[in-house]
Amino acid sequence: MPKTEVILTHNIVGLGGESDHVKVAAGYARNFLLPQGLAIPLTQANKRRLEVLRQRRAEREAHEFNTMSELAKGITKLTCLVKVKTGDDGKMFGSVTSGTIADELKHQFDILLDKKKIHLDHPIRTLGEHEIELRLHPEVRVTLKVTIESTTPLPVPAEAPEPKPGEKGAGPRTEKRARRPEPRSEGKVDPKPADKSNVEGGPKPPGAKAKRPERPEKQK
Repeated sequence: MPKTEVILTHNIVGLGGESDHVKVAAGYARNFLLPQGLAIPLTQANKRRLEVLRQRRAEREAHEFNTMSELAKGITKLTCLVKVKTGDDGKMFGSVTSGTIADELKHQFDILLDKKKIHLDHPIRTLGEHEIELRLHPEVRVTLKVTIESTTPLPVPAEAPEPKPGEKGAGPRTEKRARRPEPRSEGKVDPKPADKSNVEGGPKPPGAKAKRPERPEKQK
């Protein structure tokens, strides 16, 4: 494919800035760059315009640097909140991308930022706080705090039934205390058991002779 040299008159991402000499496909230059006024052919006459283009480029880059520097100061004070859906186990459905963060910055803070300036090594797939690098300018980088929260309500834990008495985990049993004996009154003597040996008809001690019954006197 034949190439042609042109001088860029505007900043084109991925191609160059004002006053840059670049080689592009002839069809691309003929059908897009030249008709849109984004470039001019590299001729001796057009080279005289380089100084004007360079001055305009310097002014544009200075303005971008100042604007991004001020934006960076404000971003350091912000926390971008992103709400996502999760399952009962807390795992996210899908992931949070640089496009998601760019949308939230526009919605929450009215900050228009190209998602290409939001640098993510990989999409975010976990809840919590994250620090994301924003490359606002070749000389301006800043860290944005992003908090990922779930919109799914947490399940209510079921109450454990109270353990029955005697089961493991039941509270200590209340033991009945033995009734204390009543204190004896001073000077009071316990009654002794009756001596059955003195009772008529009662058992006699061993070795005692039996008493003979008295004979009745004869009448005269």
